[in-house]
Amino acid sequence: MHPRFQTAFGELPATLQSALLPYIDAPDFPAMFKAEQVDAIKQRCGLDDDALAFALLPLAAACSLAPISRFYVGAIARGQSGNLYFGANMEFSGAPMQQTIHAEQCAVTHAWLRGEPALVSITVNYTPCGHCRQFMNELNSGAALKIRLPGREPATLGDYLPDAFGPKDLDIATLLMDRVDHGFQLTLTSELEKAALAAANQSHAPYSNAHSGVALEAEDGTIYTGRYAENAAFNPSLPPLQAALILMNVSGRDCQKVSRAVLAEPESAILTQWDATRATLAALGCQNVSRITF
Repeated sequence: MHPRFQTAFGELPATLQSALLPYIDAPDFPAMFKAEQVDAIKQRCGLDDDALAFALLPLAAACSLAPISRFYVGAIARGQSGNLYFGANMEFSGAPMQQTIHAEQCAVTHAWLRGEPALVSITVNYTPCGHCRQFMNELNSGAALKIRLPGREPATLGDYLPDAFGPKDLDIATLLMDRVDHGFQLTLTSELEKAALAAANQSHAPYSNAHSGVALEAEDGTIYTGRYAENAAFNPSLPPLQAALILMNVSGRDCQKVSRAVLAEPESAILTQWDATRATLAALGCQNVSRITF
């Protein structure tokens, strides 16, 4: 079991510990449970979907990186597939506050990067801030997305964000988590560059068309990719680097041990991720950053 889970796991009821142990004790536990695993866990411990998601929140919060706030937030995203995905807030010392990642953003992006086509609900241990509500409003789940909070009646994103401004106001038909392939092509030999380009081809940037992707190489050569997730309100947009760091973190890797990174983006886009990507990676100790354009 990854050390970060040990304390939270030890405080869970014994029946839940027994149900979770075969999965969470695996050395490559991906901070998610597949639908069939969820069903097996529920059968063994007698919890329904909502109760299980609440019970898993301490484990999700254990993935939090909060050197600035010391405020640890966990989130569980339930996919249309029945899969459950962990999310947690992530902060980076030495980088601007705008580079931080909220727990709901983390859970949503985690699910998206794992190939989940849509979300049914988000369970979180603290009420979603306005930034997160707006970010989730970009999803193809729409206002019907269920928001679950401890001690509160079930509600929807529409309840938390009434009279919302979103993609439909701008006649955007392709929503966040819809499957896309933008078809950008380059002749590349580097696997890291290929991964960054593939991520850009699946990014969501309907307002700027500045589709971008990032690929990070860990010390052991494992590659983690992230896609840009643009928002109708602009500011809640999630950069591709942050998406890649989400996948790296939930996979149990140290975000301060990136050996190489590649950004793929349009050569003449109206906006660029280059300066922010380099600056944030420099704060994490990575100077080996390159850029390819299409």
